[in-house]
Amino acid sequence: MEIRPSILRITVCSVFLLCSLIVSAQEHSDPRWITTWATSPSTLPPENSDYQSLNNQTLRLIVHTSVGGEAFRIRLSNYHGDEAINVGAVSVALQETNSIISSNSALSVTFNGQESINLARGAVVLSDVITADVPELSNLTVSIYLPEETGFLTAHALSNQTNYISELGNHTKSLSFPVQSQTSAWNLLTAIDVINNEDASTIAAVGDSITDGWGSSDSGNQRWPDHFARRIFNDSSINKFAIVNAGISGNRVTTESSPQFGQNLQARFERDVLALNKVTHMVLLEGINDIGMATMETGSPIEAGIIINGYRNIIARAHARGIKIIGATLTPFQDAIYYSEEGEKERQAVNEFIRNSGEFDGVIDFDAVVRDPSEPKRILPSYTEDNLHPNDTGYKAMADSIDLNLFR
Repeated sequence: MEIRPSILRITVCSVFLLCSLIVSAQEHSDPRWITTWATSPSTLPPENSDYQSLNNQTLRLIVHTSVGGEAFRIRLSNYHGDEAINVGAVSVALQETNSIISSNSALSVTFNGQESINLARGAVVLSDVITADVPELSNLTVSIYLPEETGFLTAHALSNQTNYISELGNHTKSLSFPVQSQTSAWNLLTAIDVINNEDASTIAAVGDSITDGWGSSDSGNQRWPDHFARRIFNDSSINKFAIVNAGISGNRVTTESSPQFGQNLQARFERDVLALNKVTHMVLLEGINDIGMATMETGSPIEAGIIINGYRNIIARAHARGIKIIGATLTPFQDAIYYSEEGEKERQAVNEFIRNSGEFDGVIDFDAVVRDPSEPKRILPSYTEDNLHPNDTGYKAMADSIDLNLFR
């Protein structure tokens, strides 16, 4: 989608130069705040000290909005950091192409009226409210200058989006970004909220790599939640929803393995879903890694009953917050790297619960959508490259299959 600089209109201060506002608690408590984009921190600190630390460099992160709004704020998080991090400057702009931003679109972001902020270890901070029109379904850049040695950087490691790390210096407002390296990680940034005047709420897509979009075109916004957002916005018969992605590649419902794959869903659910704004619905598609990865590690999959008890915990916690939870069936994985016949039996048992227990508020049968009719244990070959993750076509088929009445 082409993004025009004129879309992001300045409503205060001089044209194309936004003044950051020191806001009151009342502005932050405005009931119109809704999360338009979010990501779930994944990578935990490794057991050794072998990780990349930045010093006097700028990150340029590319994110894709769902709903638009008339003001925004960003959320920075140092959840997994091993020390406090000094953030020297932050700006938000419209992406032109790759690391280049649209001319005159860079807006300064402040924290308590200051350009810099110290992120304590484990801390989460909200920026000041920035008054500007944010376009829906568009790519923004968030540029973060880190003037000092950072230590371990909290990250969503596998974003299926190319992001950029600069040469030395503060390049938060540089049109042509001096790229030193590229990264798939979204560092420090965990959410963007907007003030939206429509009767909109948020759907959280919760899951593993199949929600995260692994196997989709890099930087193409071809994950199934992206396709679903476009479908919602193009259908005038249903209210708009913000669609946020709480998927983590490699994630599990009940257990953990590699630090790259984050905390289990039970541990991260409060942070990654319940802490977001105006979540009224969530789609849960997770459990295949509990089955497959456990088989690789121990020779046996996690039993379906353990996964189901994990679901019940998430269902109860969602319902306690008034959130409707839609269960999505686990997709086929025959000929995937961690397939086993024993694991297939557990997948079928999990799907039986999702379809027929009545404990979810609704069901999306992704299994039925993507499986090969002639070999139902496998994904249709035209929908996958690795027999586990859908491709762009498969992800679109998943999004197109969803019954919108689940969200009316």
